[in-house]
Amino acid sequence: MKFTVEKNTLLKSLSHVQSIVEKKNTLPILSNILLDAKENSLILSATDMDISITEKLNCNIIEEGSITVSAHTLYDIIRKLPDTSEIEIISNDGKIISLRSGKSKFSLGCLPKKDFPIIEISDLEIEINIDSHKFLRLMDKTRFAISNEETRYFLNGIYFHKKKEDHSNLLSVVATDGHRLAKIDFNFNEDSEEISGVIVPKKTVNELCKLLAEYDGSIKINLDSNKIVFFINESILISKLIDGNFPDYDRVIPNDNNHILKINRHDFSMAVDRVSTITTDKSPIIKFKLLNNVMNLSSVNSDSGTATEDITTIYSGNEIEIGFNSKYILEMINNLEDDEITLSFKDSSSPVMATEESNPNLIYVLMPMRV
Repeated sequence: MKFTVEKNTLLKSLSHVQSIVEKKNTLPILSNILLDAKENSLILSATDMDISITEKLNCNIIEEGSITVSAHTLYDIIRKLPDTSEIEIISNDGKIISLRSGKSKFSLGCLPKKDFPIIEISDLEIEINIDSHKFLRLMDKTRFAISNEETRYFLNGIYFHKKKEDHSNLLSVVATDGHRLAKIDFNFNEDSEEISGVIVPKKTVNELCKLLAEYDGSIKINLDSNKIVFFINESILISKLIDGNFPDYDRVIPNDNNHILKINRHDFSMAVDRVSTITTDKSPIIKFKLLNNVMNLSSVNSDSGTATEDITTIYSGNEIEIGFNSKYILEMINNLEDDEITLSFKDSSSPVMATEESNPNLIYVLMPMRV
């Protein structure tokens, strides 16, 4: 195998592929990426056995061939070369790969292609086509609420399903960690099959968002009950789905929160940030006291002291005292966009719902904490 390629061209593809590879692997081959040089294209592949990615780039193939090499080592070498570098990569015996660029030369140990797990790319039962930026928005508006708690593995991803509702095709995207819930709906123009509901793992979502952020155009999604495949420009991301039952999220979304508060999002965010300064990970609670057109924010830390701040609102409901995790409140506020947002309450022990006028399909729900 022998080919030459521009540094920045290779680095961009390597940055996508190497991030799939775990730092520590019991199988040495899973620490490697596959380089497959043929027909003036280099195909890079990596997998952790749950997620796989392939990416194709154009380069000057002098001699076709395939080899696997340490993903992170190769990435670090390429990253540190000058931006205008041209790189030559050669492997003659399949045991050593030589990399030359300017006055730099590296020799790295290899493993043969035959040991690398085969990444099967096949069309699945259901196909969706959607704009990359619109799909990225769906992911970004919900992924902060994904659970990190491994014991509740069915919450360790984003749930989405597609259904017909009022003569329109609706894609619902939901994430929850049991303390908060994020849900956004998207209206599809195209008429495609319904999706009963799948859970895409958090790692897949994060890798997917990196690819979507760098591409402007339509993407294709294929899926069945076990696997999902994303076709994004020259990249193909394949992932297993989480095998579990996502909770009935509709039961969590309140429908009787009749105490309505409107507040400036930026002022609210800054006030929460200031008052949360003295909170700790063990005691992250901020207390909200709702009064006539005023919200009082306060926090108490037995070691550091107290903090309090009043903020002007539009509110004329009952007086309510309620506590929330300050980090969760901030993440919720900062994922909204309007200058003015709406918070709806029922009482001091029921969840709050946050919405904004410009995006009625977006709903955030947050459970209170005992004050």
